[in-house]
Amino acid sequence: MQSNNPVFTRSEGFNGRGNASVGSPSTWSTGLGQGSGPGGYGSYDQGGLGGGYAPAPQLDQGRMTIDSVVQKTGLSLGVVVLVAAATWVLTGDLGNASTAQGTLGTLYALSLVGSLGGFVLAMVNSFKKVISPALVLAYAAMQGLFVGAFSKVVEATFVGPGQSGLVLQAVAGTFMAVVGTLAAYKFFDIRVTPKFRIFVTAAMIGFVAVSLFSFVLSFFGAGLGVNGFGTVGMVFAALGVVLGVFMLIMDFDFVERGIEAGLPDRESWRAAFGLTVTIVWIYVQLLRLLAILRGND
Repeated sequence: MQSNNPVFTRSEGFNGRGNASVGSPSTWSTGLGQGSGPGGYGSYDQGGLGGGYAPAPQLDQGRMTIDSVVQKTGLSLGVVVLVAAATWVLTGDLGNASTAQGTLGTLYALSLVGSLGGFVLAMVNSFKKVISPALVLAYAAMQGLFVGAFSKVVEATFVGPGQSGLVLQAVAGTFMAVVGTLAAYKFFDIRVTPKFRIFVTAAMIGFVAVSLFSFVLSFFGAGLGVNGFGTVGMVFAALGVVLGVFMLIMDFDFVERGIEAGLPDRESWRAAFGLTVTIVWIYVQLLRLLAILRGND
């Protein structure tokens, strides 16, 4: 059953097409198929490219496990948090009237650089057949730049004196969304069907396309309001959170498949990248939603 998520599509094991381990031939089946080797996927080739040979040194690299995925996802998210915190601290005080305008301009520029840089690196990582840890961490750094600048602007704009911080609420909400989704996935034994994948992927592509179209229109003095902080923006932010949770379910499913396929440990970086993309997405959409609700009070 093949993935529709470009983050995982390029990896054989995440889609049940390859086997990461090189061991003694055996034939047994999982829920995904039958064949030679663990999990019934056949031999895993050099870099997962389908080259037709399986070098013995792959044995020394170990296999992807839940622990390795958690460790590398934690490292990737740690880079996001560190860069976001540095961006927040080093860009000055928005409470100072004499420098606030310049600081806002800097924050807008940094958020644009971070979002565009993150988008480019996301595309590179998504379609790269052999995952690069350096590029995954570079993506995390760009996202940290965007998250830090965007969060500071939102906090300064929507949080008044004596009110609690939106950023902390968004962080807590994102954490609860991830933990709650994981718990539901495991305890309720959620199965990801092909129809579910197609629906979520199509919805996400449509969401991004509409957002980009509205962004382009904004340069001509128009716009659909989907990226803003009005009623339309609130609807799209809520939809974005729901889509993010659905993508998280798909990510958990792909990680589970990769582990069952016996992928090499380096593929933990691909899993970490996919989870980082989704978690940052949920945080940004949730922060927008909270800001809009705060503004409507």
